[in-house]
Amino acid sequence: MKASVITHHFPHDNVEPAIERLRGLAAEHDCELIFDRQNDRAHETADVTALTSEPLREADPDVSLVIGGDGSILRSLRTFAGTDVPTFGFNFGTIGFLTTVEREELQEGISLALTGNFEVLKLPALRIRYGDVDALAINDVSFHRSRDARVAEVAYTLGDEQVGRVRCDGVVAATPAGSTGYNLANNGPILAWGVEGFVVSFIAPHTLTARALVAAPDDVLRVANAGRLDELEILVDGLMVGTLPVGETAELTFVDNQAALAQLPGNNFYHRFREKFGKLAS
Repeated sequence: MKASVITHHFPHDNVEPAIERLRGLAAEHDCELIFDRQNDRAHETADVTALTSEPLREADPDVSLVIGGDGSILRSLRTFAGTDVPTFGFNFGTIGFLTTVEREELQEGISLALTGNFEVLKLPALRIRYGDVDALAINDVSFHRSRDARVAEVAYTLGDEQVGRVRCDGVVAATPAGSTGYNLANNGPILAWGVEGFVVSFIAPHTLTARALVAAPDDVLRVANAGRLDELEILVDGLMVGTLPVGETAELTFVDNQAALAQLPGNNFYHRFREKFGKLAS
């Protein structure tokens, strides 16, 4: 058996003891561990090369183990998108909405991961194409005005119909998995995992009639920079991948069943929602 290992490197969350524990249990289970240290640091840079880890993907592991937070898990999910390699996450981050187990369950979780005692949930993605950019987002694609730029003006089309033209700080297109992230901060609707479709919401809209909406899976979203002076920054799962000049349009499509997320039996979306965002009122 082979398992890839992705970690974060935040000093306040030292993962070295966890890695040492993983090494010991992997040896007991006759499991080969594959590390990609160089790419583990890639998420600290705003570079499109951080979107995937080709060496890990080429190693064809049986499972991808992530010791980190949601950002590291997203990197694993993107790396193995389009394959059946499941991502099993240990929460060494803050919220850890995508993680499989908490850090306190490290030893038990490692044994479950290395013996395949978990369920696999398939997650969709959003594919963005513009110029040299062709990337998959597991959480979201967002378009932002740069720090010193004027308020952005964004025109967006779904299908063949221009839905609106909004003055705002930016626009976010999110998958169901990503709807609890940036989209939620925009007061966008939360989509349960399993919903086919994606949500479009706006960052600090100046157009008071702007409303978030849920798009059907077959709808193609086109986002145009309708401003007069400033380009927009394009981010995929929080990583900057390029810019959208004035007058240019980026195209986004919904792609089903792209990533495989490991979860324990009974730990479905609603369980995660309750545990991560507070107990639901009875």
